[in-house]
Amino acid sequence: MVLRRFRVVFNAVRTHFKQVEKQVGLGGAQVWALSIIRDQPSIGLGALARSMDVHQSTASNLVKGLLKKGLIRADKGQVDKRQLQLMPLPGALELLKQVPGPFEGVLPEALEQLPAETLQRLDHDLAELIALLKADEASGSIPLAQL
Repeated sequence: MVLRRFRVVFNAVRTHFKQVEKQVGLGGAQVWALSIIRDQPSIGLGALARSMDVHQSTASNLVKGLLKKGLIRADKGQVDKRQLQLMPLPGALELLKQVPGPFEGVLPEALEQLPAETLQRLDHDLAELIALLKADEASGSIPLAQL
């Protein structure tokens, strides 16, 4: 029964991201990154990574794809030229209007709606499962849309 529930959750996540990709031609993680860049113009790479709770190299790869597609531009910082300031381009704003929300995916949105006590219990129980799986905790920084 529990395995079936995991399947239901994963299929809901996968279905959402497939729908997003089919509709706008971008992966779910790219759409999420693009929505953050739109909402926080001039955001830096490190701040984008923190907003998405991903490793900076993952955010960098997402940004490279968005730059290649001409959806954002990356300006050098005025104070520190090594810093990038990410800005959405008009095409990105039009594209985001077509995206069936939520931008970050259906699972984070659903988790936000759970009571704190339920989230704490779920966190504890999943930690036990992860320990039994001997799973790599670092994989927790990979967006679900990229799995």
